[in-house]
Amino acid sequence: MPSMSRRTLLRSVAAGGAAVSVPGLLTACSTSSGDSDVSNAGKKLAAWPTYQPAAGPKPDLAPTDAGVQAGYTAYPSDLVKSVPRTPGDGSTVKVMSVSFGTPPKPASANRFWAAIEKALGVKIEYTIISQADYQKKMATVMAGDADTLPDIINLFSGFVLPREAEFVQRRAEDLTPYLSGEAIADYPNLANIPTHAWRDMGRIGGRIFGIPLERPLPGSTLWLNRDLFADAGMTQGWSADDFAAVAKRATSGRTYGLGAAAGSLFGNAVHSAAHNAPQEWAVTKDGAFQPGWADERFKASIAFQARLRKDGSYHPDATSISQIDLTTLYYNGTVGSMQDGFGAYLPKYRESKGKLTPAAALPYSVDGEPGGIVAARRSFGYTVLKKAKKERVELLLRILDYLAAPFGSQEWELVHYGVEGTHFTRGKDGSPTPTKLGEVENNTNLPLKYLAEGPQVLFVPGMPDAVRALHAWQLKTVPHAVRNASYGLQSRTKNAQGTTLKALLDDTVTGIVAGRVPLSEWDGAVKKWRDRGGDRMAEEFAKDYAANT
Repeated sequence: MPSMSRRTLLRSVAAGGAAVSVPGLLTACSTSSGDSDVSNAGKKLAAWPTYQPAAGPKPDLAPTDAGVQAGYTAYPSDLVKSVPRTPGDGSTVKVMSVSFGTPPKPASANRFWAAIEKALGVKIEYTIISQADYQKKMATVMAGDADTLPDIINLFSGFVLPREAEFVQRRAEDLTPYLSGEAIADYPNLANIPTHAWRDMGRIGGRIFGIPLERPLPGSTLWLNRDLFADAGMTQGWSADDFAAVAKRATSGRTYGLGAAAGSLFGNAVHSAAHNAPQEWAVTKDGAFQPGWADERFKASIAFQARLRKDGSYHPDATSISQIDLTTLYYNGTVGSMQDGFGAYLPKYRESKGKLTPAAALPYSVDGEPGGIVAARRSFGYTVLKKAKKERVELLLRILDYLAAPFGSQEWELVHYGVEGTHFTRGKDGSPTPTKLGEVENNTNLPLKYLAEGPQVLFVPGMPDAVRALHAWQLKTVPHAVRNASYGLQSRTKNAQGTTLKALLDDTVTGIVAGRVPLSEWDGAVKKWRDRGGDRMAEEFAKDYAANT
């Protein structure tokens, strides 16, 4: 099998987003006395930015209002210009974001960095935080002096930062006057961000403090080695029993039907959604919040996973292997499947070429009921600005507006691929193909895409059939997406204790599936979670939900 570089694997894991394993807990930082009221209840709510779709190439496969993405089977031949003038003023802008790539070459030796600075009209001082160091570094930043904050800060939704909302409310610029309602028209690319992304980012104290990084509706997805599963008897419309039988038949010798990474609870998101269990929180018709963990369907999903593990279908290192190493095992055929974010489709198809054919699994049915898929938070994080004078805030918003350029624009191509002839050449279909320099100078290693980005579309360079398959999969599954009802809402208890309390449940799920803890322990673990703060979260979410509807 061809070897995989660590850079390629990091790029693959970064694209998945929602399936990144969460490392150790973070001690709460002292950004305030804890008395800040971040709830939206009882507040006058800022209007969401008025959505105005950007002009651009018509997709080959149409999107739907339900959440199916636009699909492009070929790269647009005529790129639009979405930003009329250079946004910057020659000043220096300090930015900070998470990264899933290797550290970039310094600005003085980085032609991609230089091209971006020229296009933006500013000098960029970039503090790049690796995923592994994100929580620790952010704790330091949040506890530090306000004067030392970067101008632009990315807050990554893959981690719960204790008292994050309080930090934002106290230290970040209130963007409501600049973005609420029709005000966003001054920034057309930001106005192109759909309302669902703003809603899932949420307000803080009734105000808009950030700019969301829009993401597609499908979240954690089970990615299959299609041929391996087909040979083992995979069929459309399979039941849970069918799935278990196929996974067992796909396991032989040193090949395992199911792979999972540490922290993923043996890929529980996929299986709990297939059982139609609420994804963390469900809301009733009268506005009450019910925890998904207390739902019998969630408990049934744990029992089903324990069955799969007892069958021997899981790789034996499912509780300890990293997501990066699991990706290696998927590409080399050691595991026949893995849970990853839907957004990982691009590297899955690109890096699997010549090795295997990837496919997003259709959910199995349970007791005759069609299985669901995970509905992702439609905001992969959000970007906030340091408090500043009006002119400075407007400058920073113009920069983010440039970075949020839509697919099919000249600005999108520069930010995602760099300079033609230097960082990429054109493939037969006109799509950018990275050069050797483009493999090391790009927006994975200089992660501009985590500061601002336009709405994502379905596109795989040179692989139109892959785009058609993904679009068809979304048409079948999006109507059955199971959404976490708490997205975009505030809970003071979750802000302060959510990570610690969830670890109690996560450890119990992992123990049950691994066979170390009996299933009978689950109800007791849920009761502890509720008594220690879960029920307070439910009350707080219900109040915030009522304020937002």
